[in-house]
Amino acid sequence: MTYSVVIPAYNEEEVITETYKRLSEVMRGMGESYELVFVNDGSRDRTAEIIAGFCACDENVRLVNFSRNFGHMPAISAGMEYARGAAVFIIDADLQDPPEVFPQMAEKWREGYHVVYGQREKREGESWFKKASAKFFYRFLRSMTSVDLPLDTGEFRLIDRKVCDAVNKLPEKNRYIRGLVSWVGFKQTAVPYVRQERFAGKTKYPLRKMLAFAMDAITAFSYKPLKLATTLGFLIALFSFVYLLVIFYQFFFTDTTITGWASTMGILLLTQGIVMMILGLMGEYIGRLYEEIKNRPAYIVQEVIGGEKQNQDIL
Repeated sequence: MTYSVVIPAYNEEEVITETYKRLSEVMRGMGESYELVFVNDGSRDRTAEIIAGFCACDENVRLVNFSRNFGHMPAISAGMEYARGAAVFIIDADLQDPPEVFPQMAEKWREGYHVVYGQREKREGESWFKKASAKFFYRFLRSMTSVDLPLDTGEFRLIDRKVCDAVNKLPEKNRYIRGLVSWVGFKQTAVPYVRQERFAGKTKYPLRKMLAFAMDAITAFSYKPLKLATTLGFLIALFSFVYLLVIFYQFFFTDTTITGWASTMGILLLTQGIVMMILGLMGEYIGRLYEEIKNRPAYIVQEVIGGEKQNQDIL
């Protein structure tokens, strides 16, 4: 089989039929064997039922059903585990990333590239806050890690079979897929595209999830926050020592009356706030270690429809 398309889906009944139609049209137009691997991430609507209908009438479609909602990254990981193609496309079900870009990605793959990621030139249908925060996040993340993470990219990409197998072998449970794909290396390039407005339905990434996702990405690929915390603590200690010398000087050599209440409380609140921030940051890293040590699977597969693997617990 030449191509696999991995499509994670969560509560996408409003768009999933259009997604299937557009993906099928694009893949048939490419003129080579393919499969569509839908991963139902514990949807509470009719998403799984609709996809199962596709499986019944189209032998190119498979459905991987999770036992509950495990999250976007585990859903992509499951799709990569079940994908059988020589090249694997990854695309969300909401159609913000256009499948019509696939032929350009495939052309780059045939030129010898192992990873071809979509790079957003423009984001349509999104608020200024979403655009500004995303732009800041990608640049901040890149500055915080030694891994070469391309700017303005998501999971929308093509990966070669070698890359897919390499990522599948990585043992960690908290997975930031685009970071792992960059970490394993291989020859990579970009295809520019315009990210479109969501076809239907609501975003599955509100601000709360975006912040949690950002924290996962940073703690997965960077120890710089811990180093910055150490530097910050050193600077505060240095400032406190200098300020202590000033107080001693005023006490022994001047007649200055030091009321001190406002400045003392201000410094105390500032330093305690920074200490709590550093403790919280350390807690994030310790929490990741705790999750890895438990060694629970990243997801549980309830059933697979339309494929060879049935009722397996993966990872």
